[in-house]
Amino acid sequence: MSLIPSFFGNGRRSNVFDPFSLDVWDSFQGFPFSTAGETTAVANVRIDWKETPEAHLFKVDVPGLKKEEVKVEVEDGSILQISGERNKEKEEKNDKWHRVERSSGKFIRRFRLPENAKLQEVKAAMENGVLTVTVTKEEVKKPEVKAIDISG
Repeated sequence: MSLIPSFFGNGRRSNVFDPFSLDVWDSFQGFPFSTAGETTAVANVRIDWKETPEAHLFKVDVPGLKKEEVKVEVEDGSILQISGERNKEKEEKNDKWHRVERSSGKFIRRFRLPENAKLQEVKAAMENGVLTVTVTKEEVKKPEVKAIDISG
């Protein structure tokens, strides 16, 4: 994909001097497997994954979504899946839109968790448009070291 201005009159307004009015060009637009529309929301869901000594922390920006609109699941024993849907704002006949930049649609993000993740202890909380998923880690047992006497 590349960013190019819409010079060819596709009905969308563009201004070459305004970087926010450039259209995202999808070379597969119109094909049955087109990425247009569906990937827009996916690309806009930002996730940070941090590992601490106790847990793996995922912070997901989902402004404007309610917790009922977001799902957190563990699949196949080691895949953390975060999904949801942002509905398009209702349009009225007399509305005049000047700019539409917020994405709408479904999003899904998947992460393979490491072996030390306690999958039965996954917790999720949402506050101020940020979903925090906490996956606690199993304690790593230090290998036993046995000193051997050297004879002779």
